[in-house]
Amino acid sequence: MQFRLLSYNIHKGIGGLDRRYDLARIIETIRHYQPDVAFLQEVDDGAKRSRHDCQVDLLAEAVELPHRAYQRNVRLRSVGHYGNAILSRWPIIDAVDVDLTIPLKKRRCALVCQVETEVRGHARTIGLANVHLGLAGFERQIQLRRLLGGELFSKLGAETPLVIGGDFNDVWENLGKKIMHPAGFELASGTIRTFPAAAPLRRLDRIFCRGPISSLAAFGGHTGLAKRASDHLPLIVDFEVK
Repeated sequence: MQFRLLSYNIHKGIGGLDRRYDLARIIETIRHYQPDVAFLQEVDDGAKRSRHDCQVDLLAEAVELPHRAYQRNVRLRSVGHYGNAILSRWPIIDAVDVDLTIPLKKRRCALVCQVETEVRGHARTIGLANVHLGLAGFERQIQLRRLLGGELFSKLGAETPLVIGGDFNDVWENLGKKIMHPAGFELASGTIRTFPAAAPLRRLDRIFCRGPISSLAAFGGHTGLAKRASDHLPLIVDFEVK
């Protein structure tokens, strides 16, 4: 079975250049790539800056990925929250928030779940984890080790395909070598620059996989609209489940 996964820091639907809120640009960008699963970061819920929209519901309905999970990471001072979301073509089961917060740092979480698919006539579960890691190098390493060492991942055997993706904020590009590769993960997304969207220089967004799953193709979303919709470009990987 093949499927497409998109990871996208949508910056609350606020353009990276014009600083204008326009969720329609995010919707059209996601629609253009027709993913089966979307990992979204910086998704607003009830915030004044985004017209009090419940963005996860608006996005899920507009891009026709009806199954959704959302976690509130940061409470805003005025009203509302923002956090991570997973949208899926398939039913989502066992969605769990994993707290990755480091003392004295901004609250960070991973949204972990499983989706139920079908491979060659047999039910198949795929494990998914959407992350938005911290800005400090030591913070990111602690957060990833905490995620990978948790009970949730120990329950998923080697026969379960597993994908971890999101905004890693990995400026120095060393998390793969130090943490992900020793844990059995392969970099599925390659060396694709996604930030800043208008003229990408940094590879902040990553997608890794482990188990009976492989990357067929990976690319960044470089449409003119994608360059204006957020401060990140979307990252897209086509997978095959074996």
